[in-house]
Amino acid sequence: MKYRQLTQTQRYQISALRVAGKSQRQIAAMLGCHNSTISRELRRNSVYGYEPEMAQRQANTRRRTAFKRHKRVQWLTDWVSERLKEHWSPEQIAGFMLRMNIPVQVSHQWVYDLIHRDRLLGGRLWRCCRHRNNRGRKRRAKEAGLGKIPNRVGIECRPNEIERRATLGHWEGDTVLQGHKQSGLVTLVERRSGYLLAGRLKRFTANQTTRTVIRLLKPIRGAAKTLTLDNGSEFAEHEHVAKELDLAAYFCDPYCSGQRGTNENTNGLLRQYYPKGTNFAKLSQTHINRVVEQLNNRPRKRLGYRTPAEVFWGEYSGAL
Repeated sequence: MKYRQLTQTQRYQISALRVAGKSQRQIAAMLGCHNSTISRELRRNSVYGYEPEMAQRQANTRRRTAFKRHKRVQWLTDWVSERLKEHWSPEQIAGFMLRMNIPVQVSHQWVYDLIHRDRLLGGRLWRCCRHRNNRGRKRRAKEAGLGKIPNRVGIECRPNEIERRATLGHWEGDTVLQGHKQSGLVTLVERRSGYLLAGRLKRFTANQTTRTVIRLLKPIRGAAKTLTLDNGSEFAEHEHVAKELDLAAYFCDPYCSGQRGTNENTNGLLRQYYPKGTNFAKLSQTHINRVVEQLNNRPRKRLGYRTPAEVFWGEYSGAL
C-alpha cells in the first residue's frame, strides 16, 4: 500500500471514528490506509486527546521544516564524492560522519541516491563502488527463473546448525569461468576448515560438472554431508550428485552469493593465480592441483593460523 499524507478531511474522520469507538485497524480500513499510519498520526499529534485542527497545524509545520537544505549544498556533495573516489563505501562515509560528530549528517541511503542521480546525469561515481549495479538486485532475485534446476531445495531448508561451522562435512560449490563459459573450474570448499577441491571442466555442461563433483568428493565421501550450490544450470543434475555421494544438496537464493561466502572468498584467492580471461582449457589438472595444494597449506587467521589441510585432515582422521 503506497504511503500518502493524511488530509484535513481524513483527520476529522479519524477524530469522529475514535469517538464512535472504532479501533485503529478499523479506522485504517475505512480510510484506505495502513494501520501504522493511524498509529503514527495519533502518537505524533495527540497532546490532550486528538484534535484534528491541531493535528493539521502540527503536520503543516513539520512539512515546512522537513527539507534539509544542507543536504543539497555543493560542499557536502563534493566532500562525499571525494570519499567515493577514494573507494569509501556509502556506509563508511555515513559511519565516519557520525563517529566524528560532524554537524551535518547523511545516511548511507542518501549516498546511494547521490550515486544514482549522478549516474543518470552521465556521471561516473558509480564506477568507484566495489559492488556495481546492485540497485534493485533483491527485487530481481524474486523474479529470477529457477526452472532449469529440477526439484531445487532452497537454503532456507538447510539445518541452522550448519551456519555455526561447528562440524566438518558441509561444503559449498561454485564455478570459476573464462568469459561466457568457454572454460572453467568447479570449486568445492568445506565450510569449517576452508579446505578446497577444484576440477577442470573440459565442457561446461551439467553432466560434465556432475561427474567432476563426484570425482572430487568420492574419495572423502564420509566427510561430505551437505553441499550448498550456486543457481547455475551446470548444477541441474544435483540429485544424481546427492544420490551418488549420499549427501543433501541445497541452493542459495538468487543473487545472494554471500550465502556461500567461504566459497566466494576462496574463488577470489584462486583469481590471484588465474586472473579473469585465463583459458582453463590450456591448463592441466596437475597444474590446478598444485595451486589448490598451496592454498590448502596457507595459514588462515580464522583458524588460529592453522592451515585448512591441518584442520580438515586432523578432524576427518579423528572421526574415522
